This record gives sequence, C-alpha cells and structure tokens, in this order.
Amino acid sequence: MAAASGLNKEGSLADNIRGVFDGALQPGARPCLLIIDFVQAYLKKDSPLYAGVEDALASTKRLLALARRQRLPVVHTRVEFLPGGLDGGIFFRKLPLLKIFEKGSPMGNFHPDVMPLPNEVIVTKQYASAFFGTSLAPTLRAQGVDTVLIAGLSTSGCVRATATDACQHGFIPIVVEDAVGDRHNQVHESNLFDIKAKYAEVWDEEAASMYIKNREQ
Repeated sequence: MAAASGLNKEGSLADNIRGVFDGALQPGARPCLLIIDFVQAYLKKDSPLYAGVEDALASTKRLLALARRQRLPVVHTRVEFLPGGLDGGIFFRKLPLLKIFEKGSPMGNFHPDVMPLPNEVIVTKQYASAFFGTSLAPTLRAQGVDTVLIAGLSTSGCVRATATDACQHGFIPIVVEDAVGDRHNQVHESNLFDIKAKYAEVWDEEAASMYIKNREQ
C-alpha cells in the first residue's frame, strides 16, 4: 500500500526514485580516466579473489587506448599493505583475504592489458576509496581535472567508494558501466543503480568514448 507521500516500497525501482533521485550531472571539459585496481588478484583464475571480469577488462583496455590517443590524464590505482596489514586497520581485519595484497605479492601487479605507462600516475591505497589517505585529489586538481571517468574493480567496493568520494571532493564522477565489474551480476547492477541515483552518472562505453572524442579542447 502506498504511503501518503506517494512512496510505494513494493513498486518498481524506477518509480521509487522518480522525482527524488533522478537528477543528472553534466560532464566538464577536463576529464581524466581513473582505472581502479585492475590487478592480477581479480583476473587470475587461481586467485581466491578471481572475479570473472574479463569483459570489463576488455572495455577498460579500449578506453585506455582512446584516452592515450586523446592525451587525457590517466591515473591507475592499486592496493598494497605492509606485512601483516599493519597499515590496513579495521578494513584488513574485516577482510582477511586482503593479505593477498601484502607488499611483494604478484597478485597486486597490474594486468598487462592495462599496464601503466611511465608518464601515468599510480596511486597506492589501503582502503576502498582511491581518495582516502592518498594524494589523488590534489593530483587531479593540479592537472585541472574536473571530471573523473571511472573504470575498474569492484563495482560494490572500490568503484562505489571512489565515485562517492569524487563527488565529495568536487569532481564530476562518471562510472563506465561496461568497464567496471563485480563477482556477481546482481551486486554489480544494484550498486550501479545506487551510484547513479545519488552520487554519479553511469554511462556505457560508447557514451564515454564519444565524450572523450568530442569534449571541448
């Protein structure tokens, strides 16, 4: 039964957010491509964190090639902890499998398809958001970036946290849905729904590519 406000918790999700969480952000003229944690831990099938995200990797590879041709700033992130997770805090205690990212582990290495170039920034982080406890925000501001195109892993974790923090740091976040992924499609889709409703825009690869090509120079 619908409440007096018109809220119907049993109706469709689209009806639930209409007129409440359906605002839209317009992208700026100075984007960067932010690639989150495309490392071996999520792509090697013998890894306990293997996520089956090869399609997202392929999409990110295409976006990265385009961004490089168009000379966009590119930032890559990775996770790395001191032995025993000394710098991982409660996050490391909550997720013991994060030990796979202890310093020196090959599982923390970038996948060859999206290997950073020498002139591309690498941000090493210990928490979900690429902004938390890192130099990412001032690095982007120093380059005049106003919009962050987000690719990477995982949709429900580091992608969501980074998109939220991008908004909170004053950058326009755009999550490229084809270039992000998670361990389960339902988790992936539900988090994209939330991200689009409240924090960011969610575009497909084609829309992101057109924006990169046609943005104001």
